[in-house]
Order: sequence, then C-alpha cells, then structure tokens
Amino acid sequence: MNEKINALISEMTLEEKANILSGKDFWHTEPVKRLGIPEIMVADGPAGLRKQEEVKGALTTVPCTCFPSESLLACSWDTDLMESFGKAMGEEAGFEGVNIVLGPGCNIKRSPVCGRNFEYLSEDPYLSGVMAGHIIKGVQAEGVGTSLKHYIANNQEHRRLSVNAVIDERALREIYLKSFEYAVKIGKPWTVMCSYNRVNSGYVCESRRLLTDILRNEWGFDGIVVSDWGAVNDRVECLKAGLDLEMPSSGMVNTQKIINAVNEAELDIETVDKSVGRLLELIFKAVENKAEKISADIKDINHKRARKIAGECIVLLKNEQNMLPLSKSEDIAFIGMFAKQSRFEGGGSSHVIPTRLESAYDEMCKLLNREIPFAPGYSLNSDIPDEELIKEAIKIASGAQKTVIFAGLPENYESEGYDRKHMDMPASHICLINEICKVNRNVIVVLSNGAPVAMPWIDNAGAVMEGYLWGQAGAGAVCELLLGISNPCGKLAESFPVALEHNPSYLNFPGEDDEVYYRESVFTGYRYYGRKKINPLFCFGHGLSYTSFEYSALRLEAKVFDAGEDILLNFKVKNSGDRQGKEIYQIYIRNAEGELNKQASELKQFGKLELAAGEEKEVTVKIEGSAFSHFCTREQAFIVEEGEFEILIGASSEDIRLTAGVKINSADKVKKVYHKNSTIGDIKENPAGKILFKELEEQYPEAFEMIFNGMEDDGSDFRDKMIHYTVLRSLVYFSKGLISEQKIEELINILNNN
Repeated sequence: MNEKINALISEMTLEEKANILSGKDFWHTEPVKRLGIPEIMVADGPAGLRKQEEVKGALTTVPCTCFPSESLLACSWDTDLMESFGKAMGEEAGFEGVNIVLGPGCNIKRSPVCGRNFEYLSEDPYLSGVMAGHIIKGVQAEGVGTSLKHYIANNQEHRRLSVNAVIDERALREIYLKSFEYAVKIGKPWTVMCSYNRVNSGYVCESRRLLTDILRNEWGFDGIVVSDWGAVNDRVECLKAGLDLEMPSSGMVNTQKIINAVNEAELDIETVDKSVGRLLELIFKAVENKAEKISADIKDINHKRARKIAGECIVLLKNEQNMLPLSKSEDIAFIGMFAKQSRFEGGGSSHVIPTRLESAYDEMCKLLNREIPFAPGYSLNSDIPDEELIKEAIKIASGAQKTVIFAGLPENYESEGYDRKHMDMPASHICLINEICKVNRNVIVVLSNGAPVAMPWIDNAGAVMEGYLWGQAGAGAVCELLLGISNPCGKLAESFPVALEHNPSYLNFPGEDDEVYYRESVFTGYRYYGRKKINPLFCFGHGLSYTSFEYSALRLEAKVFDAGEDILLNFKVKNSGDRQGKEIYQIYIRNAEGELNKQASELKQFGKLELAAGEEKEVTVKIEGSAFSHFCTREQAFIVEEGEFEILIGASSEDIRLTAGVKINSADKVKKVYHKNSTIGDIKENPAGKILFKELEEQYPEAFEMIFNGMEDDGSDFRDKMIHYTVLRSLVYFSKGLISEQKIEELINILNNN
C-alpha cells in the first residue's frame, strides 16, 4: 500500500473502517467524506450493463447494449474478439459512470440444466478461463474494473445460498479452480466475487484456504474479494478468511459485528486494515483511471459491434445436402414467434434493457428487400400446441421452397434463481417442427436457448443453427449467416447430450437437501463422453462452415521432452472449399499409459484462422510443459508423471485430424506409502520390495507353504491373483505367527524410508 493509503487508514476511526467494508447501498461503496474518500459504482454486466438508478424515488434500469450471452460468446473461441467485446463493455460502463462491471462468470457448466448456464462460458476450464481472462483485459483496458464470478463451484441455482458442494481435491483443482486460475493470471481482475455456496462443508466466503492461500498466495491475485449479494454468513469469519467487501449494505448489522469483534479482541485490527487498504486501492484506481471523454454515440456503435460479435459466435450444427446458405431468389418462409419476438437474453441479474432490439423477420425482409411469408406457429403464453396456429404454419410452409423455424426455450424456462428439470423444448415448439417437416423437406431450425436442449426432431430437419441468446443485434447476424453473407465459424463450448440421463452429473444433480456430491470428479462434459464412448448429439468443439478445411504436416521439434519443458509444434490448415472461411483448431493432450482415471483427452490449446478459398497456412503452437500435469492429492501439488502422451489436433473433441506421440521424462515421483494393508502385489511392484519379499519367502519357507496351502497352480490365474491381493497383515495370521508383526513392520519401514 502506498503512503497516501496508509495515511488515510491511520486517520480513520474503527467505525469508519468497519463501515467502508460494507456497501453504501445496492450498487455503491461507502464514502468517507471527511477524508475525501469517494464512493464508486458497480453494475451487473455479464452480457451488457444492468445499471440501476433512482428516479423520483424508484429504481429504474438504464437502457444499455445487450451483447450476446457468455454461452454464445465462448463459441467464438476467439480471444481477440473477447478483448474487443470487453473494451466495448468497458467504454459503455465508463460512459454510464460505472466503475466495476460484475462479470465475467467462469463457473464450469457441470450440468446442462443449471438455470444460469447462459452466464457461463464452458464445460472446459481451459477454454472458460482463457476466454474470461481476455474479456477482463478488454474491460479493464478502458479504466473500468471487473468482478470475476462466482468463485467457486456455484454450478447450480437450486439451494445456492446453502448447498454444500462435495468435490474431491483433484476435481476441485483441475476443473473448478483451474477455470478461475487461468482467468486471474491472464486478466488480472480488479475484484473477484465470492459465491454463495459451501465447498466441502465450509462456506466459500469463510474459507481462508480458498480466498487467501490459493487465490492470493498461489495465484498472485492482488485485488479485493467482494461477496455475492447476500452471500455473507459470518462477517467476522469472512474478514479473517480474506473477504474484503460485503455487498450490499447490511444496514450496520455486520458493521457492528466487526466493531465488537475488534473491541473484544476476537479480530485483529491489522486484518481490518489490510482489507480497508485493498479497498482504498481499488477506489482510487477506479477514480484515477476513469475515462475523460467517451463518444455520445457509444450505444449506437456498440449495437453494430454486438451484431458483428454474434456473427462470429453462432454455430451451424447441421447442414445436410448444403441446405444452407439460402439463396435470395428462393421462396423462403419464416415460422415461429421467436422470428418476430427474439429470445435474446437470460433472466435475473443479467437482464438488460436493450437500447434497441432487432427481429429476424424484419432483418431478413430488409436483406431481401421484400416481405416474406410468416406464421407464428405457437403462442408465447402457452406450451400447449395450438392446432389453429399449426395449421396456419403448415399452409405457409407448404408453399415455400425452404422454411426457417425459430424455436428454443422461452425466458421462463431458464433464469437465475432456479434450474431446469429437463432439457426439453416446449411441446408447442416440438410439435410445430415435426408437423412442418411432414410438408416441407427443406426445414432449417434456428435455436434460441441459453443452454443445450434435447432435439428429438433432429433427423427431420435439414439444417440446424444454434443462436443461444444472441443479444439485441443477433437477429440480424443470424440472417446474414442464413443467406451466406457471412460464413458460420462458431463452435460449441459445451457438449449437447442426446438426453439429460447421459450427462455425467445426472445422478447427482442438484443433490439432496443441502448436499450435492460431484461424483463424476474430473470427468465433466467431453472428458466423460469420450472416456465412456458415449456419442453426444453434438460434441464439444463442434461447428460447421460453408467451406471445408484440411489438416496436414504435423511436425514436432523432438519426440522426447523433460517435464516442464515447452513443446513447439507445427501443422498446416488449408481451406479446401470454394469460399472464405474461419477454422478453429483445437489441441488436446491424453496420457496414453497412465492410470485409467488420467486417460481423458483434455483441451490445452486452440486458435482461429481466417483462410481464403484454397489458401493454406502453417500454424506454430507452443504447448506449455504444465499442460502435461495433473494434481496429485498425495503430494498436494501438480506433477508430471513420466510416460507416453498423445497430442491430438482436430476440428472438435471427436473430429481429430492429426496425432503425435511424445515421451515425457520426469523426476516427479509419487512416493507410495506402505502399511500393513498393502498387498503383496503392491510390494512386488516396487523393485526394492520385490527383493525384500523374495528374501522373506526364502527366510520363512514353512510359513509360506502354510499360507498358500491349497492354492495349487491349476493353469488358471487363481493362485497368482490370490497371492497378488493378499495383504501383509494376513501373512502374520495365516502363518500363525511364524512371520511376526515386527518383521512386517521392519519390511514396511524399509520401503517407506527407501
């Protein structure tokens, strides 16, 4: 802390210190006017600002640009685009006088039915963390801070304020913490928002291990930790753990608890001063970095940016017989109320009042310079199929060459505050698609939904485009993609299972009462589907284009590397089609000979290339040595095991085009601890143990004849297996003491100290 802040802290009373560590109200920090300490403003912002201000005694939400949801943004796999998006958000926040944007969110998509999945980026920690990190960089480049949320394991809305997420240490480190680690190290957020829930019994907001030991000491985070709104359980314990700012104001309730704890020597004043100092640093950083002049046209500019961003993200899932792109000369019909009333954003704290809102129908008519046939097909007020609306839609579709159906999930199906019970679309949407497919073979379905849906109609539709929640300008972007004005290049940042029952968390989501067990461990999303050989409906990383791409000429600088050593590899990607396009390459690593639970392919690098028709580019990629590590619970550290690994390069997690094997030499050895319940097989796997056990057999031949009497070698594996899995203590009992417990202890001590 600098001299100015230290001087201010020395002048503050205990009451002022305790008071500043709680919000002034819902959106502002508490000022200390007598010392010239100003307030700063925060606002929700994962996909656009939700700035609220008081007008005539009532809170009013200010219209701001509604960008695509994070679920769609992640499908760009484009870090430059994420920084551009962040900068656009930062500029608008500065224009509105907002100092901290509450976002991005990088919780892992453990289940497709989490009600808030539209606010999160991916099921994969690397993609999630890297994309979040670059959003943060973009926002903060404009002098506006971010609040990376919700740290950690806020992966469901059901009982989110009290649920205890029981997560094994390896999964916690490799999946759930890792997403935030990437984001913190890449983006360096000004604040991190602590989640509501508990992890392994304790509230996250009271966990010194999570908030201080890992976040600050291991990762180097130097900003403030702020509570999610209402997440504080015990204010004093939170402060001790490293939670600096409580939001919103608790009306002096928790402020008084801090004062009492200091006066009663339950809380060190140094702990209070440390949090106050961090908060003052944030406040003055926000004030000093405030942009001086921002264009008054920023919201018009951002509307155009939002359209461009959406076009880079929307995913073409299916395109049989090149049904897309549409030709402007074709007779096209639009069916479905979403074509005129876009489902463009999620519900809850991310709900934005848009500055304007495009509809797909209006935008298509503009692009075609003519009116096109339309039928609503279903009611937005009912899930029950409406026979009259369907009859009208059938009549319209029967007279069209191609029919585009806009369907998906109504806003009340997914929101902050509750989870979905299933992956189904409304019956009215499903029935409409099925009936239209009976009268028109050229059906394109455009989906608007915050998270994966089941598609029982998929075989009947010729093409499917996933628009997620595309924001206020995404309708125009999807029309440009449908017509081929733009070429689709988005790829899924999560798997779409055929059925919810296929998801690895299915039996343990959302848990029972206040306990949810993450029994799938590290096998989230594509890791699970790949390991179990379950074909999802659409795999992680999947996305089509109107052109095609070929991969070739994979080269590595060597075949053998030392642990921790970076690997440079080269390969070529060629646009083998007849039009310009962008390809997202994905690089996965798999431990080819490790234990079964370490053999899942894991994303470790990705990139996006723009290629003209026929153009070929050589790609050079550095894979960091840490990409080969896993978290060892015994050593409580990330280690690299010596062995063979596969590097897999492809267009998706399942569409692998190039492979190469590498050998990693490593000094990281997991020291095995032996005890009386270790098996003879365990002992013999150790070279020293094999020698010691042979000496034991030679020293006590009568004992071993007694132990294994009746286990004759009959040509099967029975005798060998029985011996292999016999535990050491059994040697004492079965030999009736000929082999003593002291002898077994001597053998164990030698091995453990070897």
